[in-house]
Amino acid sequence: MTTASTRPPEGRYGRSSDQRADRMLKIIGAVLGVVMLGLLGWFGYHYVVKNEISGEVISFDAGEKSVRVHLEVHKDAGTDGYCTVRSVDSTRAEVGRADFRFDGDETRIDEVVTLRTTGKAISAELIGCHAD
Repeated sequence: MTTASTRPPEGRYGRSSDQRADRMLKIIGAVLGVVMLGLLGWFGYHYVVKNEISGEVISFDAGEKSVRVHLEVHKDAGTDGYCTVRSVDSTRAEVGRADFRFDGDETRIDEVVTLRTTGKAISAELIGCHAD
């Protein structure tokens, strides 16, 4: 006794619905992948190129109720902006935070600013600089 196959012959009736669904999922996945890469590139471009002001902490001198911070800021001529500096104590709790404005036509600003604190600070760090 022989057993008859219940499957139709290959290629006789076109693609199965599973093959069509797989192809559609591959197309949708490819389109979404391209869109995600495009968005990632756009955000990366904006982050790197459009950041018109940057800064660096050169040194700091921590005291009981304040920290003197030596900042070096680089910016485009005529760009106004600010840099945020924070200070922490020995338990890494924040004891001070302030924004310092940098306006004018200079492209390099070397300035010592004073950050008032609520306790004894052990360090000062630059959170970031932003253009207006």
